[in-house]
Amino acid sequence: MSRLSLLDRGMVFAIAHVRGGGELGRPWYEGGKELSKPNTFSDFVQAGRLLTSDGHVAPGKLLAEGGSAGGLLIGAAVNLAPELFRAVHAAVPFVDPLTTILNPDLPLTVMEWEEWGNPITDQAVYETMKAYSPYENVRPVAYPAILITTSLNDTRVEVTEPAKWTARLRDLTTNPDDHPILLKTEMVAGHGGVSGRYKAWRERAFQLAWLLHQVGITA
Repeated sequence: MSRLSLLDRGMVFAIAHVRGGGELGRPWYEGGKELSKPNTFSDFVQAGRLLTSDGHVAPGKLLAEGGSAGGLLIGAAVNLAPELFRAVHAAVPFVDPLTTILNPDLPLTVMEWEEWGNPITDQAVYETMKAYSPYENVRPVAYPAILITTSLNDTRVEVTEPAKWTARLRDLTTNPDDHPILLKTEMVAGHGGVSGRYKAWRERAFQLAWLLHQVGITA
């Protein structure tokens, strides 16, 4: 329902059904996993370019957001095409996947090998993950404004991942101060964010207000 507040302010809302998702059947899912995972990121960038080229989004106004593995998608997309986006929101983002998936002692790693592949035993998986890992591929370019939200007690994506990604982005971005790299950490929350309906809506309002502010909408 929060998208209604965006529509009321003249925004266009789009969902990109990129490869790796299950919306278009099993082959669509298989086309975006393991060694084919980079298709997910290129699909997302192409969707953004289409929205702009077809006139649905004004030049310099494209926003994007995603959470968890979708946060990895956001991180990979801004590495691939930083000039495409005005601002993005990455929620509890899985942005250092190679370090995590290389550690089988973590509770979710082994079960995730089915999705990403096992970089411990497969060199091709290792090289593929290293090539798209958001943290590994930050470079000196003009990144968009980025809001990174995380939680201290997240047991799925440790807070260290978005924190170190934030530090590297701030160190290397060439954009001026009006394209901030902001890290917001909930001190009493997990992977799903704050608990309680009103607290959750307050947090969502902050996220949307931040994105809207980046494109000049302040009311």
